[in-house]
Amino acid sequence: MTLALILALATYAFVTSITPGPNNIMLAASGLRFGFWPTLPHMVGISVGFAVLMFVSGLGLGALFAAEPRLHAVLKIAGAAYLLYLAWKLWRAGAPGEATGAKPLGFFGAAAFQFVNPKAWIMALTAVASFIPEGEGFITSLLIGTAVFSLVNLPSVGVWAAFGAAIRRWLDNPTVLTWLNRSMAILTAACVVMILA
Repeated sequence: MTLALILALATYAFVTSITPGPNNIMLAASGLRFGFWPTLPHMVGISVGFAVLMFVSGLGLGALFAAEPRLHAVLKIAGAAYLLYLAWKLWRAGAPGEATGAKPLGFFGAAAFQFVNPKAWIMALTAVASFIPEGEGFITSLLIGTAVFSLVNLPSVGVWAAFGAAIRRWLDNPTVLTWLNRSMAILTAACVVMILA
Protein backbone atom coordinates (compact mmCIF):
# COMPACT_ATOMS: atom_id res chain seq x y z
CA MET A 1 0.00 0.00 0.00
CA THR A 2 1.58 3.29 -1.10
CA LEU A 3 1.82 6.42 1.03
CA ALA A 4 -0.41 8.27 -1.45
CA LEU A 5 -3.09 5.60 -1.06
CA ILE A 6 -2.79 5.71 2.74
CA LEU A 7 -3.22 9.51 2.72
CA ALA A 8 -6.22 9.25 0.41
CA LEU A 9 -7.78 6.63 2.70
CA ALA A 10 -7.09 8.80 5.76
CA THR A 11 -8.83 11.74 4.08
CA TYR A 12 -11.81 9.54 3.19
CA ALA A 13 -11.88 8.19 6.77
CA PHE A 14 -11.91 11.70 8.21
CA VAL A 15 -14.67 13.01 5.95
CA THR A 16 -16.93 9.99 6.44
CA SER A 17 -16.25 9.69 10.18
CA ILE A 18 -16.88 13.31 11.09
CA THR A 19 -20.06 13.85 9.08
CA PRO A 20 -23.46 13.29 10.74
CA GLY A 21 -24.86 9.80 10.94
CA PRO A 22 -26.37 7.47 13.54
CA ASN A 23 -23.09 7.01 15.46
CA ASN A 24 -22.34 10.70 15.72
CA ILE A 25 -25.85 11.70 16.71
CA MET A 26 -25.83 9.03 19.45
CA LEU A 27 -22.40 10.25 20.63
CA ALA A 28 -23.53 13.87 20.84
CA ALA A 29 -26.60 12.78 22.81
CA SER A 30 -24.47 10.64 25.13
CA GLY A 31 -21.96 13.46 25.65
CA LEU A 32 -24.85 15.77 26.50
CA ARG A 33 -26.51 13.36 28.87
CA PHE A 34 -23.54 11.68 30.56
CA GLY A 35 -20.43 13.76 29.75
CA PHE A 36 -17.34 13.04 27.66
CA TRP A 37 -15.48 10.48 29.79
CA PRO A 38 -18.46 8.19 30.46
CA THR A 39 -19.03 8.21 26.66
CA LEU A 40 -15.46 7.04 25.93
CA PRO A 41 -16.31 3.29 25.83
CA HIS A 42 -19.03 4.11 23.28
CA MET A 43 -16.49 5.96 21.10
CA VAL A 44 -13.92 3.17 21.32
CA GLY A 45 -16.64 0.60 20.60
CA ILE A 46 -17.53 2.43 17.40
CA SER A 47 -13.92 2.47 16.21
CA VAL A 48 -13.19 -1.14 17.11
CA GLY A 49 -16.53 -2.36 15.76
CA PHE A 50 -15.96 -0.48 12.53
CA ALA A 51 -12.45 -1.93 12.21
CA VAL A 52 -13.87 -5.45 12.51
CA LEU A 53 -16.62 -4.57 10.02
CA MET A 54 -14.11 -3.19 7.52
CA PHE A 55 -11.84 -6.20 7.87
CA VAL A 56 -14.61 -8.78 7.43
CA SER A 57 -16.00 -6.74 4.54
CA GLY A 58 -12.64 -7.08 2.88
CA LEU A 59 -12.78 -10.81 3.50
CA GLY A 60 -16.10 -11.11 1.67
CA LEU A 61 -18.99 -10.45 4.07
CA GLY A 62 -20.23 -7.71 1.75
CA ALA A 63 -20.46 -10.29 -1.04
CA LEU A 64 -22.53 -12.53 1.25
CA PHE A 65 -25.07 -9.74 1.73
CA ALA A 66 -25.17 -9.16 -2.02
CA ALA A 67 -25.87 -12.87 -2.55
CA GLU A 68 -28.46 -13.10 0.25
CA PRO A 69 -30.34 -9.77 0.49
CA ARG A 70 -32.77 -11.14 3.10
CA LEU A 71 -29.92 -11.33 5.62
CA HIS A 72 -29.17 -7.67 5.02
CA ALA A 73 -32.88 -6.83 5.40
CA VAL A 74 -32.96 -8.53 8.81
CA LEU A 75 -29.96 -6.45 9.92
CA LYS A 76 -31.60 -3.26 8.65
CA ILE A 77 -34.76 -3.96 10.63
CA ALA A 78 -32.73 -4.77 13.77
CA GLY A 79 -30.75 -1.54 13.37
CA ALA A 80 -33.91 0.51 12.87
CA ALA A 81 -35.55 -1.04 15.94
CA TYR A 82 -32.47 -0.34 18.04
CA LEU A 83 -32.34 3.30 16.94
CA LEU A 84 -36.03 3.74 17.77
CA TYR A 85 -35.37 2.27 21.21
CA LEU A 86 -32.50 4.74 21.76
CA ALA A 87 -34.65 7.61 20.49
CA TRP A 88 -37.37 6.66 22.97
CA LYS A 89 -34.83 6.64 25.83
CA LEU A 90 -33.55 10.06 24.75
CA TRP A 91 -37.07 11.45 24.51
CA ARG A 92 -37.81 10.36 28.05
CA ALA A 93 -34.46 11.57 29.43
CA GLY A 94 -34.49 14.62 31.61
CA ALA A 95 -31.61 16.91 32.45
CA PRO A 96 -28.19 15.27 32.94
CA GLY A 97 -28.60 15.24 36.73
CA GLU A 98 -31.81 13.24 36.35
CA ALA A 99 -30.10 10.33 34.59
CA THR A 100 -30.47 8.12 37.67
CA GLY A 101 -29.81 4.50 36.86
CA ALA A 102 -29.21 5.32 33.20
CA LYS A 103 -25.84 4.66 31.66
CA PRO A 104 -24.25 5.39 28.29
CA LEU A 105 -24.04 2.81 25.55
CA GLY A 106 -21.06 0.58 26.30
CA PHE A 107 -18.19 -0.75 24.24
CA PHE A 108 -19.84 -3.98 23.07
CA GLY A 109 -23.19 -2.38 22.22
CA ALA A 110 -21.46 0.32 20.17
CA ALA A 111 -19.23 -2.23 18.42
CA ALA A 112 -22.18 -4.49 17.58
CA PHE A 113 -24.20 -1.53 16.30
CA GLN A 114 -21.71 -1.07 13.44
CA PHE A 115 -23.04 -4.24 11.83
CA VAL A 116 -26.55 -2.79 11.53
CA ASN A 117 -25.50 0.77 10.72
CA PRO A 118 -25.95 1.42 6.98
CA LYS A 119 -23.52 4.35 6.97
CA ALA A 120 -20.84 2.11 8.48
CA TRP A 121 -21.45 -0.55 5.81
CA ILE A 122 -21.20 1.99 3.01
CA MET A 123 -18.03 3.44 4.51
CA ALA A 124 -16.42 0.01 4.97
CA LEU A 125 -17.32 -1.39 1.56
CA THR A 126 -16.26 1.80 -0.22
CA ALA A 127 -12.97 1.95 1.70
CA VAL A 128 -12.13 -1.64 0.81
CA ALA A 129 -13.19 -1.33 -2.84
CA SER A 130 -11.52 2.04 -3.42
CA PHE A 131 -8.37 2.04 -1.30
CA ILE A 132 -7.26 -1.55 -0.67
CA PRO A 133 -5.29 -2.87 -3.67
CA GLU A 134 -6.22 -6.36 -4.81
CA GLY A 135 -3.74 -9.10 -5.53
CA GLU A 136 -0.67 -10.18 -3.66
CA GLY A 137 -0.40 -8.62 -0.21
CA PHE A 138 -4.16 -7.96 -0.02
CA ILE A 139 -4.47 -9.09 3.63
CA THR A 140 -1.51 -6.91 4.67
CA SER A 141 -3.02 -3.92 2.82
CA LEU A 142 -6.40 -4.63 4.40
CA LEU A 143 -4.84 -4.68 7.88
CA ILE A 144 -2.96 -1.42 7.20
CA GLY A 145 -6.08 0.22 5.74
CA THR A 146 -8.20 -0.90 8.68
CA ALA A 147 -5.63 0.47 11.15
CA VAL A 148 -5.42 3.81 9.30
CA PHE A 149 -9.21 4.14 9.23
CA SER A 150 -9.48 3.35 12.96
CA LEU A 151 -6.77 5.85 13.91
CA VAL A 152 -8.63 8.59 12.04
CA ASN A 153 -12.10 7.45 13.11
CA LEU A 154 -11.68 7.57 16.90
CA PRO A 155 -10.77 11.27 17.25
CA SER A 156 -13.32 12.18 14.55
CA VAL A 157 -16.24 10.58 16.38
CA GLY A 158 -14.84 11.94 19.64
CA VAL A 159 -15.56 15.44 18.37
CA TRP A 160 -19.28 14.66 18.55
CA ALA A 161 -19.10 13.40 22.15
CA ALA A 162 -17.06 16.48 23.08
CA PHE A 163 -19.66 18.68 21.38
CA GLY A 164 -22.44 17.11 23.44
CA ALA A 165 -20.41 17.45 26.63
CA ALA A 166 -19.64 21.12 25.84
CA ILE A 167 -23.32 21.88 25.38
CA ARG A 168 -23.98 20.19 28.70
CA ARG A 169 -21.57 22.55 30.45
CA TRP A 170 -23.06 25.69 28.93
CA LEU A 171 -26.72 24.92 29.40
CA ASP A 172 -27.90 24.79 32.99
CA ASN A 173 -31.63 25.16 32.36
CA PRO A 174 -33.29 21.74 32.84
CA THR A 175 -36.12 22.63 30.45
CA VAL A 176 -33.69 23.56 27.67
CA LEU A 177 -31.71 20.37 28.25
CA THR A 178 -34.86 18.26 28.14
CA TRP A 179 -35.84 19.78 24.80
CA LEU A 180 -32.31 19.36 23.50
CA ASN A 181 -32.53 15.65 24.45
CA ARG A 182 -35.83 15.47 22.62
CA SER A 183 -34.31 17.10 19.55
CA MET A 184 -31.55 14.50 19.62
CA ALA A 185 -34.24 11.81 19.98
CA ILE A 186 -35.97 13.09 16.85
CA LEU A 187 -32.67 13.10 14.93
CA THR A 188 -31.91 9.58 16.15
CA ALA A 189 -35.35 8.38 15.05
CA ALA A 190 -34.86 10.13 11.71
CA CYS A 191 -31.79 7.94 11.12
CA VAL A 192 -34.24 5.04 10.77
CA VAL A 193 -35.17 6.50 7.39
CA MET A 194 -31.53 6.09 6.31
CA ILE A 195 -31.53 2.49 7.46
CA LEU A 196 -34.82 1.47 5.87
CA ALA A 197 -34.33 3.42 2.63
